Amino acid sequence: MRLTSAALLSLFISVSAQEYPPPSNLVTIPTASGLVRGAFAADMRMQRSGGITTSLAVGISDRFMFGLSYGASSLIGDNEPVPYPRPEVILKYRLIDETVVFPGIAFGVDTQGFGNYNNADSLKRYDIKGYGAYLTASKNWLTPLGNLGIHLGANYNFTENVDEDDDPNLFAGFDIEFNPEFSFLMEYNAALNQNNMTAETVALSRGGYLNAGLRWSIFQNFHLDLHFNNLLFDEDKVSYFNREIKVTYIEYF
Repeated sequence: MRLTSAALLSLFISVSAQEYPPPSNLVTIPTASGLVRGAFAADMRMQRSGGITTSLAVGISDRFMFGLSYGASSLIGDNEPVPYPRPEVILKYRLIDETVVFPGIAFGVDTQGFGNYNNADSLKRYDIKGYGAYLTASKNWLTPLGNLGIHLGANYNFTENVDEDDDPNLFAGFDIEFNPEFSFLMEYNAALNQNNMTAETVALSRGGYLNAGLRWSIFQNFHLDLHFNNLLFDEDKVSYFNREIKVTYIEYF
């Protein structure tokens, strides 16, 4: 029996559909996905040197989400905790929905950086700068293993520029499900706004941050991430890559 073009399109769309929504973030980079109306997400990132960053975000509509984040360095351990200087803002609005052919596109603001906050007059920034204002695109496919997502974007940090390195930045990454519980994440943050590289000279071997992670969806609304950050570390500056744990809880009201 010959299938009509409408039936073929319906079949293709059903194959492309995902059982679980794609992630809002990979290890650090934002994707075009976000919280739907009536959903909220609370997460806690346990970083090096006993640092902890927490955030709470809410889906205002199916396109728009809003949240705040805050944390401290040395919160775990026997050193004096050093609170971050201010709460940071999380905003995301999906401009274009993902289709079978075209990626989803979202605009957002996320001022939360990563690691310790450096109070020196010449820095006034986190170890790794936050993404600030960004534009990101995501495309997802269903594979025999599960969902595969490709994500790329550009950002401009407008809050951490005391060091006078305010170049626009680029980032990219992917996530793939092994099964409904386990996903592998990998991303590259070119960090053009915190080194001497530009978009014309960007190269994996000359800077930036290559991060990877394993996400365990213990329940549909509870995720545990193990991150391996800065895999391209400079042995003259650090002796090993950075490990983190992130816990995320998503609920609806």
